[in-house]
Amino acid sequence: MESSFPFSALLGFGWLGVMLLFGIFLRAKVSLLQRFLFPSCLVGGLAGLVILQTGLLKIETSLLETIAYHLFNISFISLGLIIRSQEEQEAYGGREVLKGAVWIALVTGVIMPMQAIIGGSLVLMFNFFDFNLFKTLGFLVPLGFNQGPGQVLSVGKVWETLGFANAATIGLTFATIGFLFAFFVGVPLANWGARRGMAEHTPKSMPAEILVGFAPKGTRLEPAGKLTMHSGNVDTLAFHFALVGLVYLLTYALIYQIAGLLRPELAATLWGFFFFVGLLVSIAVRTLIIQMGYGHTLDPGIQRRITGWSVDFLILATVMAVQPAIVWQYMLPIGTISLLVGVLTTLVIVYLGNRLWALNIERMVGVYGICTGTASSGLLLVRVVDPGFRTSASMEIGFQAVFSSVPVISCMLLVSAPLIWNWSMGLTLAVFFGLMVVSLALLKILKFWGKKRF
Repeated sequence: MESSFPFSALLGFGWLGVMLLFGIFLRAKVSLLQRFLFPSCLVGGLAGLVILQTGLLKIETSLLETIAYHLFNISFISLGLIIRSQEEQEAYGGREVLKGAVWIALVTGVIMPMQAIIGGSLVLMFNFFDFNLFKTLGFLVPLGFNQGPGQVLSVGKVWETLGFANAATIGLTFATIGFLFAFFVGVPLANWGARRGMAEHTPKSMPAEILVGFAPKGTRLEPAGKLTMHSGNVDTLAFHFALVGLVYLLTYALIYQIAGLLRPELAATLWGFFFFVGLLVSIAVRTLIIQMGYGHTLDPGIQRRITGWSVDFLILATVMAVQPAIVWQYMLPIGTISLLVGVLTTLVIVYLGNRLWALNIERMVGVYGICTGTASSGLLLVRVVDPGFRTSASMEIGFQAVFSSVPVISCMLLVSAPLIWNWSMGLTLAVFFGLMVVSLALLKILKFWGKKRF
């Protein structure tokens, strides 16, 4: 008997929850996953992808992509609504944290253009041998490796409307491969640095809750947040979700109005930047709430839980949305590009990280996680060499987004330049090269590129 109500969206969400629980179970039981610190959302997503291919579970790819797109937007909106405590503001204002955050941003400004140059050049090479690849296929690499699955999905879906068939699936494949580099290469890299004495606080062993993935019974638990609303009136979590909903509506209305004034291809591209516009709107809403004298109602702990929830389910959905049949058609170019990008990214980051003034391995693995996965990946890798977060490296990962926005946004605009501005590939690659050179020069000028230390 058919139900009177549509269930597809919530059934899809329910299956994502099941796969997350399965990922948590596997992380707690499989030592290999613990050794490489694979997050449960990635484990569950890969398991879900396998189950989908067997036919035992049926979820439309379009539904998974839609869920992932909106969760990606929500994660940035929630991020913009976080208000920092006085202690955090004082910590982030330290000179060492500032220097470390700028270094991470400049390394990102080197790596992201380099990945684009490698990807774009290899596509030109493959097309010389009549592979007939879409000209911007190689530019999905810096999006997938650096910005993660949400961003590459968002841009990929826009590119599909501009003639690039299966761009989203190819981009999600690059993002998934990036995560594999982050953990299969990043964790051994962290252990290598610790063995060489590069860690400021050499870890004796990883805490059990980090390896297993949840707090053992009887351990002291960290609070998730504080209640800023009276439960007899409205739940605090509901209030924070309501703010996310408000910002989502405001962002949609703003983009809808602006898109109506643009050419169709520019309007389509603008929807791919929903997350960024949402971030700006959320910051404006947060500032307005503070100015009105209600800043105390915004709890950073609760808001971070919303951000974390959206990112976990985002990764689940995007990994499960990969279509192996399509990936197989592009196996040779995807494999070649990913391998070369991954190897050169590793070598460049190790080279630059070994020439820092301090915290070499902590900052090295932190930026490696960012440039192959997400900021969360970087934070996980930092915990390998600094389990107690006693150095400033973890704070720098949070603060670097302020400075990284310049090279990241520049690269995100450039990857679409051949499609929306009709730039030639040669010109686009040349501009990417210029960005990389500027970042390298700034590393030298600011004395962040010194002599080899280890």
